[in-house]
Amino acid sequence: MALRKIIEIDEEKCDGCGQCIIACAEGALEIIDGKAKLVGDILCDGLGACLGECPQGALNLIERDAPEFDEEAVEERLSEVKDKKPEAPLACGCPSSSAMIMSMPPRGVPGKAGASTLGHWPIKLQLLGPKAPFLQGADLVLLADCAAASNPALHQKVLPNRAIAMGCPKLDDLEAHINKLAEILDGARPKSLTVMYMDVPCCKGFVYAAQKAVEKAKVDMPIQLIQIGRNGEVLMEGALDKDGRLV
Repeated sequence: MALRKIIEIDEEKCDGCGQCIIACAEGALEIIDGKAKLVGDILCDGLGACLGECPQGALNLIERDAPEFDEEAVEERLSEVKDKKPEAPLACGCPSSSAMIMSMPPRGVPGKAGASTLGHWPIKLQLLGPKAPFLQGADLVLLADCAAASNPALHQKVLPNRAIAMGCPKLDDLEAHINKLAEILDGARPKSLTVMYMDVPCCKGFVYAAQKAVEKAKVDMPIQLIQIGRNGEVLMEGALDKDGRLV
């Protein structure tokens, strides 16, 4: 036993949403009886990667006597939970925070009519954790909700072999989106970033958000653009250089 930092969960604040589960790369947290639980002191590295993911502020790092962090135990734990599937919705009534990589159609037929090419879950930007395996080195698309609904070729031409992060630049908290996207760019290091947005002034806020997130994360990454008209056609495809000019 040694005095060290370790996670503490306030069960009165925890609503069982599961966002902390995604952020914990060691598998130290689990939803049990509708609440997040630390399943083993030796699994918690005390670095607090899960702290910023809790919307209720139920997580804290404290110092207390605890067994030393054990990397071998972590490997065993991750092996155990690798193929485990949730048996019931989370306590908040929605399983949308449970990360998963979804089966894809065979390569070469992503445009097959009726076939979904969505490759992962969740898809909402604010539910994504930078340590999610499907984000690591991915081709990432920041996708405006209305653009997804408007473009008929989304599954054929945009989603195959890409990760997506969805939201609304008008109705959502844009600053929160900037901060979350910056965390993903810094933590997952996607190899590309594309913004797909509508041809309306408010939707261009996602272009601004992408620029600010790249700046905040201090990554050298061109931003690809796909602009969609209200009848679903692609109006423009291009890229922004490091000075924010369309090229």
